[in-house]
Amino acid sequence: MRHGYRGRRFSRTASHRKAMFMNLAQSLITHEQIMTTLPKAKDLRPIVEKLVTLGKRGDLHARRQAIAQLRDESVVKKLFDTIAKRYAARNGGYLRIMKAGFRYGDAAPMAVIEFVDRDVDAKGAADRARAAEQAAEAPAAA
Repeated sequence: MRHGYRGRRFSRTASHRKAMFMNLAQSLITHEQIMTTLPKAKDLRPIVEKLVTLGKRGDLHARRQAIAQLRDESVVKKLFDTIAKRYAARNGGYLRIMKAGFRYGDAAPMAVIEFVDRDVDAKGAADRARAAEQAAEAPAAA
């Protein structure tokens, strides 16, 4: 019996699972909307909501705890400066999970997980900025 064992294993070791959720959380905070499998989205929600609560606290210790979990200071900066201020008056429930059909290859149930009052322009903004930088560097190198 599995009484008291919270969360799914996803056929991964504990360190692999921790890294997977760290990467998913980074992507979600950066883009404010991602598409993943439904079980991963359901297990990701409490992780990111606790990070938003840390961001709302805003002190140095909370920032260091978030950096320890996310390991990317630019993502933590966005979490504390942008997202935490957006949800300052909200008591939980920062994320929404919407079912999105089934994946073609293996029929896995897919879901879109997003922030409730998300910035629509944030999705892909980092990728567009990176592409613009590379395009600006390419003529200079030639």
